[in-house]
Amino acid sequence: MAQRDSVREPAAEAVAEQLAQGLARGGGPAQQQLARGLRELGAVDRAVYAAVAATPTPSLDEPLRRLSNAANNSGLWFAIAAGLGVAGGRAGRRAAVRGTVAIGVTSALVNLAVKSAWSRQRPDRAGVGVPVWRNVRMPTSTSFPSGHAASGFAFAAAIGRDQPWLGLGLRFVAAAVAYSRVHTGVHYPGDIVVGSLIGEGTGQAVAAVMDRVMPARKPSRPGRDEQRNAAHPEPAA
Repeated sequence: MAQRDSVREPAAEAVAEQLAQGLARGGGPAQQQLARGLRELGAVDRAVYAAVAATPTPSLDEPLRRLSNAANNSGLWFAIAAGLGVAGGRAGRRAAVRGTVAIGVTSALVNLAVKSAWSRQRPDRAGVGVPVWRNVRMPTSTSFPSGHAASGFAFAAAIGRDQPWLGLGLRFVAAAVAYSRVHTGVHYPGDIVVGSLIGEGTGQAVAAVMDRVMPARKPSRPGRDEQRNAAHPEPAA
């Protein structure tokens, strides 16, 4: 077990440790303090993951496994977008397009940029005892940050720009999806926290740009003369 831990620990703390080492090289007291804080956050991250794995939750395991799988390749969010496009009228179609674009931009940012910069390995599920019945297929990409969390919060943020109540509900669903990734053993908590923040920020930015480029069309209002003529029509000749 000691040998396994010595192999697993550097991979688990790679992101925090890389940042901490970079700050520590600066040599100043503030940088040293921040480096210590990052290392402690890394330790908390791993401890929370181990606690989730060790807690028996038989009534949650299967629903969360199904939810995690439903969000693969953003399938859950595309299904919701399709429903909005069909049943939501013009506003629903606009929201669906905005949410879909936000997913595309966020996925590109996370998978092509951030994951390439921080090569954190996936958790060792066997090493911390994640039950077999919780397991979903372990992705081949790096762990940091969570693409599922980023896509979910990007979609919810973009939808919620002009439909706040729907956006709030979707954020709850996105949070459940994000937690399911820790519960099923494919992400550390820090992965989903950072992914959620990236998704929220990117979704808000995409929605703002789309609203500026393609402003919503307001229904035309009749002028005063038209209103007066409608109220007092002229007698027929």
